[in-house]
Amino acid sequence: MASFFVNGRQESCPENKKLIRFLRDDLRLTSVKNGCSEGACGTCTVLIDGKATKACVQQTDRLESKQIITCEGLSAREREVYAYAFTEAGAVQCGFCTPGMVMAAKALLDREPNPTTAQIKDAIRMNICRCTGYKKIEEAILLAAEVFRNGEAVPHRALKGIVGENLDRVDAPGKALGEALYADDLYFDGMLYGTAVRSKYPRARVLSIDTAAAKAYEGVVCVLTADDIPGTQKIGHLKQDYDVMIPVGKVTHFLGDAIVLVAAETEAQARAAAALVKVEYEELPPVLDMLSGLKDEILVHESNGTNVLSHEHLVRGNADEVIRKSRYVVTNRYSTPPTDHAFLEPECAVAMHEGDGMRIYSGDQGVYQTRKECAQMLGLEPDKVRVTAMMVGGGFGGKEDMSVQHHAALLAWHTRRPVKVAFSRADGKPFDPSEAPRNGDGVHHRLRRERLSDCHESDDCVRYGRVRVARRTGSAACLHACGRTLQLSEH
Repeated sequence: MASFFVNGRQESCPENKKLIRFLRDDLRLTSVKNGCSEGACGTCTVLIDGKATKACVQQTDRLESKQIITCEGLSAREREVYAYAFTEAGAVQCGFCTPGMVMAAKALLDREPNPTTAQIKDAIRMNICRCTGYKKIEEAILLAAEVFRNGEAVPHRALKGIVGENLDRVDAPGKALGEALYADDLYFDGMLYGTAVRSKYPRARVLSIDTAAAKAYEGVVCVLTADDIPGTQKIGHLKQDYDVMIPVGKVTHFLGDAIVLVAAETEAQARAAAALVKVEYEELPPVLDMLSGLKDEILVHESNGTNVLSHEHLVRGNADEVIRKSRYVVTNRYSTPPTDHAFLEPECAVAMHEGDGMRIYSGDQGVYQTRKECAQMLGLEPDKVRVTAMMVGGGFGGKEDMSVQHHAALLAWHTRRPVKVAFSRADGKPFDPSEAPRNGDGVHHRLRRERLSDCHESDDCVRYGRVRVARRTGSAACLHACGRTLQLSEH
């Protein structure tokens, strides 16, 4: 057992665990955000004996007699100044990184009241921001330092809302101080924790599922397969071809496909039980790129008859005639680099019964679509499902699909208890509906263009062209296009 001080109060932790888990789960200090649990992002930054430290890499048994401060432990004056400075400088957007930035700033200003920009850059070098960019954060810390040094009162200006006036973000102070609630910040009495057993292969037939060991594991309350879905087996935004879970006899479509759901009293128990599930596969050749998918030699969804979601032929002007008359014609192929949304907040949802319906708290970007698809899965009318949008810790279009919302709802439906399902950073990588590279066993996506373009003598740039574009449908349209469906456009 370790004994230490948190925000001036002595606390004891009877069993060794990561400091972030003790602060969040035991003390409910949710300003300490969980962005990675691997010491990479800095969203969980706290002060330990005055030094900015990542709580996710600290073990409680090594903190005997240490002094730990979180945003909740800031003085009233500090809370007022930091909230003002980060709001005034426009340093807050999604806000998921901001409490960690504030704690890194406090560690600096406590020892250096008049820092240089170089010192500020060094102080926050271990804290990642995906939205705001670091310039405004640096300006916020400089402003906070100035207010502290001068001992002046924090300005309070009345906003009139007139055209041309700079308006403060209404949610900025709460985000800066860690008061704004994201889905993973919610805790309810009797809440269970859910996770999924996901496909080992991008394309394989599920031959059998053995859940006996998982059901017998300590703390496990519920283990579900596709046979336990009361409504529709397939959901989706534009096309209903995304399996809630892959049943025995059917084929997986990507590494993120769920096969079994587990709910237990703790997240550790749920993950340990999920590891005991035995799934027998028949590995099948996967579709690894869009150009191969366009050949339709292997159908990702056999019922569709093709891998192409839609074929669009768009014409504007007479490109052929302009190209024929051009002095110079350039033909080339272009491909975009792999990209990932890389939002700092991993996907999370909490679901529970509400009367004869379902209540879902989610950090996604499309609550009406979440309501529609979860209602379909549960066999309910849409008005029986209520979705509350929590703060979104970055999304950039990558949180428009079903990720964990429907699984939390299905587990809550069967257990009749609140259920939280949250991705770890590793969970999200094979799942995220982004233009991200996958591992050797996964799916790789590219945007490829074959373009025939002209350039007139008097022109400095290309004006006309013929473009043939093959692209995955993307997160805004349909999940996992190369593992699912493609869109072919000709311009």
